[in-house]
Amino acid sequence: MQGLLLQKNTMNFAQLQPVIQNIVALENVSRDEKLLQICRVLNANISHYNWVGFYFANHDTQTLHLGPYVGEPTDHTVIPFGKGICGQVAVSNENFVVPDVQAQDNYIACSFTVKSEIVVPLFVNGVNIGQIDIDSNVLDPFSEADERFLEFVNEEVSKLF
Repeated sequence: MQGLLLQKNTMNFAQLQPVIQNIVALENVSRDEKLLQICRVLNANISHYNWVGFYFANHDTQTLHLGPYVGEPTDHTVIPFGKGICGQVAVSNENFVVPDVQAQDNYIACSFTVKSEIVVPLFVNGVNIGQIDIDSNVLDPFSEADERFLEFVNEEVSKLF
């Protein structure tokens, strides 16, 4: 595993899929540690992924709570449903790709270096329990391939719940 973290952009989505499956299948490793390892692998191997993290929903309070992540620390540890990109995904249950965060009205700025964002909901038994959130320091880097790959990641992660 350590070799995967040494250099940016060393694996493509197809190569990363079995790595994600292997992390999910690890025994005697906590769910949060598995999620952190997934964040590390994505951050280390996909050049335009500069912040990778999971948020989890509390449906009673209508808030998202920051889980494991890799990247710059964020003040946004609790996000109300509907607020920002993550909060909107908690309500819409749909992927949200933001090519340019400057052009987005309901964007919560985490860092001045962030130029774009993708958020993909995480479903368990048909319920949106959270999401994977990726920030990029590049304008408009996310493609449909990113969406399909992150949907795959979340399908694998859903097995942990």
